[in-house]
Amino acid sequence: MFIAGQKDMQQMDEYTIGKIGLPGVVLMENAGATIAEEVLSASCSEHSKVIVLAGGGNNGGDGFVVARKLFDQGLKPLLCLLVNPERVKGDAKIHLEAYVNRGLPIFYLHEQGLDRLQNHLNEADIIVDAMLGTGINGPVREPFLQVISMVNEHAGKRCIISIDLPSGLNSDNGKVEGAAVQASKTISFVFPKKGFFLNDGPDYIGEWKAVDISVPPSAATILGLSMPRLITESLVRASLPRRPATGHKGTFGHVLVAGGSRQYIGAPVFSAIASLRSGAGLTTMAVPENIYPMVAAKHPELLFLPLPEKNGHFSIEAISEMAPRLHEFDSIAVGPGMSRFSDGEKWIRELIKSLHSQPIVVDADALYLIRNEWDIVREYEGHVIFTPHPGEMARILNTTVKEIEADRLGIARAFAEEHQLYLLLKGHRSVIATPNGEVYINPIGNSALGKGGSGDVLTGMIASFLAQGAQPLEALISASYLHARSGEKKAKALSHYGVMPFDMIDGVCEQLREIEQRESQS
Repeated sequence: MFIAGQKDMQQMDEYTIGKIGLPGVVLMENAGATIAEEVLSASCSEHSKVIVLAGGGNNGGDGFVVARKLFDQGLKPLLCLLVNPERVKGDAKIHLEAYVNRGLPIFYLHEQGLDRLQNHLNEADIIVDAMLGTGINGPVREPFLQVISMVNEHAGKRCIISIDLPSGLNSDNGKVEGAAVQASKTISFVFPKKGFFLNDGPDYIGEWKAVDISVPPSAATILGLSMPRLITESLVRASLPRRPATGHKGTFGHVLVAGGSRQYIGAPVFSAIASLRSGAGLTTMAVPENIYPMVAAKHPELLFLPLPEKNGHFSIEAISEMAPRLHEFDSIAVGPGMSRFSDGEKWIRELIKSLHSQPIVVDADALYLIRNEWDIVREYEGHVIFTPHPGEMARILNTTVKEIEADRLGIARAFAEEHQLYLLLKGHRSVIATPNGEVYINPIGNSALGKGGSGDVLTGMIASFLAQGAQPLEALISASYLHARSGEKKAKALSHYGVMPFDMIDGVCEQLREIEQRESQS
């Protein structure tokens, strides 16, 4: 499923109207009828009190249709027009006139005032937000600013349904300037909008659903629109590496996790265990020899490659000792717990030179150590995957976290294309970008993932799926989604506060088991 921006939807609407021949007034009728069905499904009875708050643009036009359709279904909604009717133009004006010509009740804010509107809102069971939709750019202005504030007084107490986008939320970047409706549910047309998953968006959209209004989804491809894609459960199932019944440990690949230091012992362990629990046949930990006894005694399921160290870190001699064995591994994860050290840049350069074109996942401080080694990244014959959080990405680009978060999609796409690598930009709604400019958004995850070790688990999962034969994009899609879903499920059992890295790994196993069960039943 694609994710649309404001201009994307404008072009698709124009295509539908101009090329297919469906007038805008018909699309508005379809949109309003679909929303009316959603309202009916949310209403408790024919006596449910519904208020439709409508602006003067196309979003308001959808609201006029909603109110009329609800009357036809036996409800008695109140349509509240928040602008002077003289400001209503185009297709919206046609539907307003159709509503008025039927003699249906309408509340005019410019005549009756905010106090009376407040009384109506207090009595409502369902509030339909048809005020601004995707048309807003910049701060919300009056009277919408006050009306949105009044609506939000009922957030969590009433069902608030936003049409296409919560009013006040920017469709493209998910920013809120001033105020935005706190929706219980957002019903979006054709595709979800970028703003659902960026910046403030996830806090405002509630549940969301994309519905058909006769704008064909295929228009996105026909028009050659460059749009992000949404990661879905069906896409994850298709992306997971297959496990033949006759497979053995050699079939399922051998992962090397290179990391650890005196200060950070746990990080590479989380990656290595996550690798095994995600299906890798074998996982070897390459660690500084000073921490080897501590981890080896507790994790006999792992293989170990203790390497020379200096001051608690890998020494440069570790590369020559590791090099003769590097051909054994099907994927490499480097960085978890490695920290920064004086020979770090040289160390990682020599490591990559010694590899045999296996896919390599670069995480944690390895991202810092490699930040000036772009020639070796571009020259590497295998796939390179970077997995930074926003702070790490800011250090790589010598900018700020604020600037990264302001344009996650654009920065991720440009970076992956420029350096010809795969990027997983972590955060609330992670972004995946590919060397050829594709972008994917993970729509799930919560604060349970915000804990040290969480990213190390994800790194191990990615390396595991790569070793099992998944392509880089497939591994990133599967790992990021299952990791996030694990956090969500474990938070319900343990609280958002209490989920630990090994809990996340257990949760991933549970998600994989559910997928296996569903596939066996299909």
